[in-house]
Amino acid sequence: MAFFGNQFSDVVEWDEFREDMIFWKWTNQEIKKGSRLIIRPGQDAIFLNNGRIEGIFEDDGDYDIESEIVPFLSTLKGFRFGFNSGMRVEVLFVNTKEFVVRWGTKNPINIPAPGMPGGMPIRANGTFQFKVNDYTVFIDKIAGIRDSYIVDEVKIRLTAVLDQLLMKWITKEGQNMFNLQANAHEIGKGIQDDLDMEMLGNGMKITGFQIMSFNYPQEIQDMINKNASIGMVGDVAKYQQISVADAMGKSSGSNTASDMAGMMMGMNIAKEMMEGQKESGDQAGSPADQTAQAGTGKAPNFCPNCGEKVSGAKFCPNCGQKLA
Repeated sequence: MAFFGNQFSDVVEWDEFREDMIFWKWTNQEIKKGSRLIIRPGQDAIFLNNGRIEGIFEDDGDYDIESEIVPFLSTLKGFRFGFNSGMRVEVLFVNTKEFVVRWGTKNPINIPAPGMPGGMPIRANGTFQFKVNDYTVFIDKIAGIRDSYIVDEVKIRLTAVLDQLLMKWITKEGQNMFNLQANAHEIGKGIQDDLDMEMLGNGMKITGFQIMSFNYPQEIQDMINKNASIGMVGDVAKYQQISVADAMGKSSGSNTASDMAGMMMGMNIAKEMMEGQKESGDQAGSPADQTAQAGTGKAPNFCPNCGEKVSGAKFCPNCGQKLA
């Protein structure tokens, strides 16, 4: 007794495969005698009868349905065969890959911060990954009542709760509002766990969640950058010199006013250098140094007692101090 009547052969396959489609259901016609099942890499084929799983086929290949598929279906009596009719059954093709989705906050999230009554508006962006991991639940909640499902539908659902989860994990005790990037991994792990619980009831699993960056208002970001620069330099005087040099570099080739400002900055720096050298020279010719010279038996140029210029004399003409 044949399972199929003498009808034209058919091919059961996901012939319009899309990378962003999570599953697609073959429901348009009967499976006929001589039909073949084609499973491509990255796909699983699930045979359904009245929404119930009859068989799951995971290995890619080209199969003869009557001889290679039907014998492995769980309840053949669930299918209605006629001697001359085909088999009415649904075949669900599931994309088994891990989907990667980019996300970003559409509007700033006002995070409570000291001294800011309205909170600090922060934006964030990153990626998350998910895949189908429980076919029974997935079919019961989604695939059993739909013919297809795409990644954007999952993205819309998850991004709807992301703002609340970001608020929850950013405001956890101990988080530094001005250095959130340092805690991005910890924040992302907490959000991943919460999103995984959200998707568990649909037969899908969140396999990763990453925060690429936090974005502050421009004035807050400028303050953070300035504080970081001062911290790296560690010396305010050096920081001022670096700022001057940076301003000179930026002003080069711009306009007359900025060129003049740059020249004045350069002259001031040169003046400070010359004054520093002069101070060093004066210290070298001080009375204390001359006293040291006197100890060697050579007549000094200045009196060690009153500082009068003596021009190599043995006694100071001003105070009478012996010089040699």
